Amino acid sequence: MIALAIGAIVAALVFDFLNGFHDAANSIATVVGTRILKPLPAVGIAAFANFVGPFLFGVAVATTIGKGIINPDFVTLNIIIGALAGAIVWDIITWILGLPTSSSHALVGGILGAGLAGAGAKAVIFGGLQTVITGIVVSPIAGLAIAFVIALLIMKIFAKVKPHTVNTVFGRLQLVSSTYFSLTHGANDGQKTMGVIALILLTQGVIDKFSIPYYVILMAATAMSLGTFFGGWRIVKTMAMKITNLRPYQGFSAETGSATIIAILAWAGIPASTTHAISGGIMGVGAVRRLSAVRWGVGKRIVWAWIITIPAGAAVSFVITTIINGFK
Repeated sequence: MIALAIGAIVAALVFDFLNGFHDAANSIATVVGTRILKPLPAVGIAAFANFVGPFLFGVAVATTIGKGIINPDFVTLNIIIGALAGAIVWDIITWILGLPTSSSHALVGGILGAGLAGAGAKAVIFGGLQTVITGIVVSPIAGLAIAFVIALLIMKIFAKVKPHTVNTVFGRLQLVSSTYFSLTHGANDGQKTMGVIALILLTQGVIDKFSIPYYVILMAATAMSLGTFFGGWRIVKTMAMKITNLRPYQGFSAETGSATIIAILAWAGIPASTTHAISGGIMGVGAVRRLSAVRWGVGKRIVWAWIITIPAGAAVSFVITTIINGFK
């Protein structure tokens, strides 16, 4: 049983690594898309900020993941392993396809599907699911709206300033906004794995009540930052270049708007998607110039990927957990 628990923790850290790998685009898409930084230094800054983020924003999201979706009293190692396996499989599939889906919601779907397979509907905390759905709806819409307003204000304020000067100023400011977004990404996304590892420790009696030990924060933050550093180019290309062509002030607006809503949701303990937020932010700043500046066909493909992530993750985890339980 100890070996199985260790294996589950390793699987959780692998998911965290893949989360950073898969979601590296969230942190660096705009700063790469505006050509302020090349991918390697951009991802290096993002990796460091992803590591620091969880230490700044508390563990409210980890608590929601750990005991807000499935009642901890029903959780077993099989359920945890099934949940992680489903989320990992879905992350790999969408990475291969270059789709910027949410690792967070893949994990939520995984927890839901594994919980249903292992304990039935009685284990599901529907109020927690409502909180997650709130994050799904709020993060892209709010990210789009806030980024749109920031970009519009910048256009009005700097209307008579030379484009070269504007690009120079906001090119430098993008270094700040990109780091800000990476901090919030680490804070919100990084906490999901912490909640899962805490559940594993709880099932094994290592901790007697649900809490997030400091060493769990350290392990999860390290795994995510390494994943971010080695993150793939496929999704960066989709986010940075295929949705719309970005200028530095737009990149700054998208990052600042998206990071702000993610920070608010992290403090509130709502496991929102940084992918949803930054995608909405990029669409918002693209629409400031004109609606046709946004490639809405790409956006539509992303939206469909958002919609299917939780049910797809749940379905894969349900099947895997059912198979695991069959070997009892």
